[in-house]
Amino acid sequence: MSDTKQSPSMRAAVADSWHRSAAAGVTADDACAPITLPEDQLRDVRAAHPLARVFPLLDDVLGQAARDCDAIMAVSDEAGQLLWVCGAPAALRRAERIGFVEGSNWDERLAGTNAPGLALRLDRPTSVIAAEHFRRSVQPWSCAATPIHDPGDSRLLGVLDITGGDSIVVPQTMAMVRAAARLAESELAREQLLPRQPETRPGWARIAVETLGRQDLLLSIDDGRGHRAQLRLSPRHSEIFLLLASAPRGLSGDELAVLLYEDDGGSSTLRAELNRLRNLLGDEFLASRPYRLTTEVTGDWLGVEARLAVGDVAGALRCYRGPILPRSVAPGVVRLRETLAQQLRAAVLQSGQPDLVSTWTRSAWGADDYEMWLRLRDLLPAGSPLLALADGQIARLDREVGL
Repeated sequence: MSDTKQSPSMRAAVADSWHRSAAAGVTADDACAPITLPEDQLRDVRAAHPLARVFPLLDDVLGQAARDCDAIMAVSDEAGQLLWVCGAPAALRRAERIGFVEGSNWDERLAGTNAPGLALRLDRPTSVIAAEHFRRSVQPWSCAATPIHDPGDSRLLGVLDITGGDSIVVPQTMAMVRAAARLAESELAREQLLPRQPETRPGWARIAVETLGRQDLLLSIDDGRGHRAQLRLSPRHSEIFLLLASAPRGLSGDELAVLLYEDDGGSSTLRAELNRLRNLLGDEFLASRPYRLTTEVTGDWLGVEARLAVGDVAGALRCYRGPILPRSVAPGVVRLRETLAQQLRAAVLQSGQPDLVSTWTRSAWGADDYEMWLRLRDLLPAGSPLLALADGQIARLDREVGL
């Protein structure tokens, strides 16, 4: 292992993770990650996990490479629990000192900032290098990790990670980890271990919509015949499409006009806008009497709503990239935007989880949320280094708004 290299700068994603780790009560002096899967339960949990079917493949592809370069390969479940850990014997012995062992939990709220935990949190490939780790005991290590998803429904199954010294901090490492994860997903699909997706029929189109934090909608269109395309809509067409996507049964012209315009003078303009939108999308996507979308639509805002409905506040907050069409003043869009933001905010407040509250206060939309800063201060444990930050922000808001 090399000596830890300190740097005055830090990536934004890592800084956010440090705040979440501190808010959750992890301290920099914690030596080991906690064991959440005792040895007597580990075997059964591993055997029942979908990734058990592809672990031999991962071990053959990536595990052997880890052994050859004095590193470690680990596979976690969706909760951050390490189900398999393999690698060079000397590296495994050193890893025991930080609790990087089978059955330990590397969720960042329990183990501090690390690549498996951050990949779980962000649901994307990530690396954490040396001093970017929150706990000092882990800072001699560097790691690269990527999520593995269910090929049927895109559900997060776990994370594939490789951990070692400075020698793994190269772009080829992440490329190798990502390739191994994609190979595992392909094998899961090939063996049909999970429920099959309905077969795509000609003409059965799908449109995926991105709107959170965007000034316009980005549509990813699959026409069901093997053709895929992306389309960025104008602000007005974005509002119309969003309102129709939120009303599966359709809207009359009068109903749509009320939701779209602040006054009553937009009926003729609306007909022209709908014709332009139909020309962009095609007749098969937009019907009239009532106006409605005739294809399957998925949306990022709907994903946040669904996660809130099942109580997955952390997942909802992770998927919330910002307000819906933040510059729109269309009454129906404003209602959708405010409803979703208020529901998510209330869920975060009521969660009692300081890392989630801290995440909200570090966002552009939550930085001046006085009640949320008060909630964070109440939830932080005595002696938390974030207490001074919370007190400072509360004092700032007191001065600015005269509370």
